[in-house]
Amino acid sequence: MELRSQKVRELAPEMDPLRMGMGWKAEELSKPQIIIESTYGNSHPGSSHLNIFVEEAVKGVDENGGKAARYYATDMCDGMSQGHDGINYSLAHRDAITNLVEAQANATTFDGGVFIASCDKAMPAMLMSIGRLKEMSAIVVTGGVMEATVVKPEYVENDPGCKINELLTLEQIGKFSAQYERGEIPEEQLRYYKHNACPSCGACSFIGTASTMQIMAEALGLALPGSALMPATSPDLIEFAREAGRQSVRLAKMENMRPSDIVTIKSFENAILVHAAISGSTNALLHIPAIAHELGIEITGDTFDRIHKNARYLLDVRPAGRWPAECFYYAGGVPAIMEEIKDYLNLDVMTVTGKTLGENLEDLKNKGFYQKCDKWLMEFNKRYNINITKEDIIRPYDKAIGTDGSIAILRGNLAPEGAVIKHTACPKEMFKAVLHAKPFDSEEECLSAVLKHKVNKGDAVFIRYEGPKGSGMPEMFYTSEAISSDKELGKSIALITDGRFSGASTGPVIGHCSPEAVDGGPIALVEEDDLIEIDVMARKLNIIGVKGERKTPDEIDEILKERRKNWKPVAPKYTKGVMRLFSQHAASPMKGAYLEY
Repeated sequence: MELRSQKVRELAPEMDPLRMGMGWKAEELSKPQIIIESTYGNSHPGSSHLNIFVEEAVKGVDENGGKAARYYATDMCDGMSQGHDGINYSLAHRDAITNLVEAQANATTFDGGVFIASCDKAMPAMLMSIGRLKEMSAIVVTGGVMEATVVKPEYVENDPGCKINELLTLEQIGKFSAQYERGEIPEEQLRYYKHNACPSCGACSFIGTASTMQIMAEALGLALPGSALMPATSPDLIEFAREAGRQSVRLAKMENMRPSDIVTIKSFENAILVHAAISGSTNALLHIPAIAHELGIEITGDTFDRIHKNARYLLDVRPAGRWPAECFYYAGGVPAIMEEIKDYLNLDVMTVTGKTLGENLEDLKNKGFYQKCDKWLMEFNKRYNINITKEDIIRPYDKAIGTDGSIAILRGNLAPEGAVIKHTACPKEMFKAVLHAKPFDSEEECLSAVLKHKVNKGDAVFIRYEGPKGSGMPEMFYTSEAISSDKELGKSIALITDGRFSGASTGPVIGHCSPEAVDGGPIALVEEDDLIEIDVMARKLNIIGVKGERKTPDEIDEILKERRKNWKPVAPKYTKGVMRLFSQHAASPMKGAYLEY
């Protein structure tokens, strides 16, 4: 087949001299041109090491007869952005990266690409970009996960909410910070946790959004089998990056192996089943629909709800489980999850190997992949002086942790378009409850009320005007951690928002409430002491009473109509820049909050 890059060379006579001005040789100009796109930068541990994999991918391209070009689209860190308005930029910058990568890859034509990222918005941005780049092949390298830290004996807590208190990972910092604010631990202890929660590079060591989206890249068939969410310091990941470079050249020369050929609705169904099995981040309900949208496929919250029902939840990894995400690869990674749910997967889908998913799974068994994982698990046990097995990390199908997936979409007069709850991280006491509304119009107000004990048992705490159009849809992480770490409130109140939650969040938290408050959604009309019905198994979220008294559905409808007449839209929070653009054009969270022009 004729390479696209060579057709463009004929149209752009300046192309050759400009490339030779960068040190290219004349004989390299006619080789398959491969863009190595990454989010490398000194922005956070998930991206600071990615240039190692960039260089390995470049070597792999060169070894297989291609010519690589390095491009960068550095991402921000959700963790560093918590607690201030920086977090408002998080979701918007997903689409900013997508736009930049699209421009870089199309302005100078390439035949294929290796896309390297680790974290919350970078990974979905790369996958969205791949969906847009219709004329080139693509393969993903995930940047891996950081290690855990063994806690000093004097700082090991007896916290029943964390079953393995001796191992420290970053998602616990919100809990410890709330404990410090309540006067439960001294500053010195908090400082110890803060200084030891990130002992290496890589994504944070729990199944948050970064880890979830790395796993989704492989589950969609866009990463090499077994490569997702390995320890970031693993020599195996370096070899995977090099092989991805080699494979990118092969893909560029193949017919019908573009992302749109590989990723189909059946691929997304597989990914969502894997998402259920790992108890993946609720933020995947923003990212997977947005990725699908770029590929011309419709995925909604209802798709997740349908597939999660009766799906097996197998992965015993934080925040919902016991172990750090470092263990995921040692237990066999994505292939081991897929083996357990294989009867329900579409095994005939194509992948970037040029083989089907079913063929890949057989190849891994025949080539010693699981034996290698077993070796790493033995070393993990020795390093941390513990003794866990693969089944402690990834449960067998018939010994699942749960049998109803991990995500539910709730609907009702409070959320006509839907709202999201991760029920595997929610106390059973809150699966069915009637609570008294306590609304706040910003997270700052709400967090202060929680920490100062102005929120009581039986309250439904609302944080509104935090949706995509309101303030960029930031995470309500610190408030959710303050609630879930409180022994009294954690099992007796709920937090409901049109914003979203960190993939690390646990507790009775309901997000993505749609339509959002800025658009006049019912969440904007909630008043103090309204009665709020939550029924997770029945998928209900309703206002059922006013001033503490129950009303009929017809009465509630009339009350909301009257309230709507008196409701006044709030002034835009952002009047210029990227946030203004995002707030003007973001789609509903239930569609993926991508930009609609």
